[in-house]
Amino acid sequence: MLTSTVERQVEVDEGLKRTVGFFGLLWASEGSIIGSGWLFGALAATALAGPGSLLSWLIAGAIVIVLALVHAELGGMFAVTGGTSRYPHYAYGSVAGATFGWFSYLQAAAVAPIEAIAAVTYMSTTSWGGFLYNAKTLTLSADGTLVAIGLMLVFVIINIVGIRWFAHTNSAVTTWKVIIPILAILVFLLAKFHGSNFSADGGFFYGGTVHTVPKAIMEAIPKGGIVFALLGFEQAVQLGGESRNPQRDLPRAVIWSILIGVVIYVLVQFAFVGALSPSTIAHAHTWGGLTKTALLSGSPYYTVAKVAGLIWLAWILRLDAVISPSGTGMIYLTSASRISFGLSRNGYIPTAFEKTTEKNRVPVFAVAIAFVVGILFLLPFPSWYRLVTAVTASSVLMYCGAPLALGALRKSKPELRRPYLLPAGSVVAPIAFVLGNFIVYWSGWSTYSAVMAGLIIGLVLMTVSYALKLNPRRPQLDWAAAVWVFPWLIGLGLIIFFGNYGTGGIIGGTGIFKTVWVGGDGSIPIWWDLLIVAGWSLFIYYMAIIRRLPERQTDEYIAGVQGVDTPHH
Repeated sequence: MLTSTVERQVEVDEGLKRTVGFFGLLWASEGSIIGSGWLFGALAATALAGPGSLLSWLIAGAIVIVLALVHAELGGMFAVTGGTSRYPHYAYGSVAGATFGWFSYLQAAAVAPIEAIAAVTYMSTTSWGGFLYNAKTLTLSADGTLVAIGLMLVFVIINIVGIRWFAHTNSAVTTWKVIIPILAILVFLLAKFHGSNFSADGGFFYGGTVHTVPKAIMEAIPKGGIVFALLGFEQAVQLGGESRNPQRDLPRAVIWSILIGVVIYVLVQFAFVGALSPSTIAHAHTWGGLTKTALLSGSPYYTVAKVAGLIWLAWILRLDAVISPSGTGMIYLTSASRISFGLSRNGYIPTAFEKTTEKNRVPVFAVAIAFVVGILFLLPFPSWYRLVTAVTASSVLMYCGAPLALGALRKSKPELRRPYLLPAGSVVAPIAFVLGNFIVYWSGWSTYSAVMAGLIIGLVLMTVSYALKLNPRRPQLDWAAAVWVFPWLIGLGLIIFFGNYGTGGIIGGTGIFKTVWVGGDGSIPIWWDLLIVAGWSLFIYYMAIIRRLPERQTDEYIAGVQGVDTPHH
């Protein structure tokens, strides 16, 4: 536990009030995990993998739990705001830190508009809201897009009120968000469960061959919104600089939030498949045809309840479809502003992102910019189904920085106090890095290329900030410790390009354009592709460990937040 003296020191360093307790941290993570993912993910995953999507959820849950455990150790060590954007900086310096920090910012800024889209899409099922959503294109209409932007503006206002008020509000919202899926699970299992659905349209293993079944199950993990649904455990880490007792509370909040989320989502998927009307499945002809059913694609759980005659449950689910995503969107707008705060503290972007209000210590400028960036995500892709894969890839690339940081810090700073020590961390960390690369690979070339375009934009912006000296703390460029970063991304991109997961992304085309942009034509046989991804990931992991910062530089980077735990030599 930090002493009060150091707590005050860190509070001064961070410029934010430490008012959030364990349940505030737990519910911040849980509130972002239980969002629109449960409202749309079950349908999207079923359309891709049929009842076998249950395996997709279990595989994704195991992967995310491994990544969460890595974050639990780092979160206990470094109770800093925007933690996921700063761990690689401590271990590998400015170049690696800027790269992973931008991935972190991209995913956080994009989640708020996705949640707003989800809420407005469900609103379209009301008697007055049909004009908000176009079921043929699975996108919001122009009017629906404006309503989504208005909802994001509400997120901004709530954030500016202050983090303490937000924590209290979020506790109530998250309690509601956890109760409603559990209620739906119980009602569907007890009242409207059709066991025969699990053998419909080819049975549990949708696709039928040794190649197509595994591919469908793995493809559903990023493209069916499964990983996206499970994202959010890091929100407790992002609020580390505002935690009252971070060393004790951060690890517990991270671990418990993901365990609760995995259990709920697996049961949600099971109940959804069982609750579908057999006539709905027959009408769709295949599991993949479910998303072409207009009302079902716009409001999956609401429609299932309505068709089952559970009108009272349908009404509650539609209400939850506004409250649940809104709560998650509010959390991620907060997170995006705190990540940009962290990027500024590390010297990557202008100091304006650090400025906070006198009374509530809220980074207003950072919140406003996160709102603007969210709009830029929303306008070209006003669809939950179109944005989810891109956000998943950005998120997992961000998460990949944590295992690398943990491995490096275990080597360079073994004496640092670790309130939560990950068992067999030297083994778990490289495994976590490999698993993260698997998910990025399954996202496909079209998604990966779009994310890389976003990275290039971020690097250009940070270069301009550096060149114009918009932040006096701009760090030296630690190229030597980051020589592996761009080879990693380029090599992974080549594997994805020649791999098996090129279609279904947000970029399409025909002829030569399709060949150039979409890729994923299956040149690398299935199973061999995973072996190649694993081998490349392990090569990069151990190269990164070798190239980590010298201990002296690591001490300099973490001195402001780990004063008492850094030994004096």
